[in-house]
Amino acid sequence: MNKIPMTKAGETALREELNQLKTVERPQIIEAIAEAREHGDLKENAEYHSAREQQSFIEGRINEIEGKLSLSQVIDVTEIPRTGKVIFGTTIKIINTDTDDLSTYQIVGEDEADIKQGKISITSPIARALIGKEEGDVVSITIPSGTVEYEIDEVQHL
Repeated sequence: MNKIPMTKAGETALREELNQLKTVERPQIIEAIAEAREHGDLKENAEYHSAREQQSFIEGRINEIEGKLSLSQVIDVTEIPRTGKVIFGTTIKIINTDTDDLSTYQIVGEDEADIKQGKISITSPIARALIGKEEGDVVSITIPSGTVEYEIDEVQHL
């Protein structure tokens, strides 16, 4: 099986979600199902069917998280020697060579990606183009509107 790369923060977030699902949401849904059963005929009991559907979703998400955590390879970039190369977990400042716009991205696992927070997935076109490059390199990245060139201004191990 392939390992799933994730940052330390990503692993912590998944573990917290798993704990929430197991210790809070699962017991609540079990209680809701028991209460709905007390209302009688289950065939026409919308509360019961809704609770069972919610239980199915929660159990599926628990299984998904446990699977990801069992395959996870947690990478703490702060423990990796700084070389100026772009690697998983680093935060990169890049400058658009046409507009001089500065963008900052952290390369993270797929579950952690959130473009609004400047976190891009390791599988994204931008991250794939940047991996292995060094500070000062100019990288051409193909995006839907064409090709854009970026200069890597800084690589940080945060």
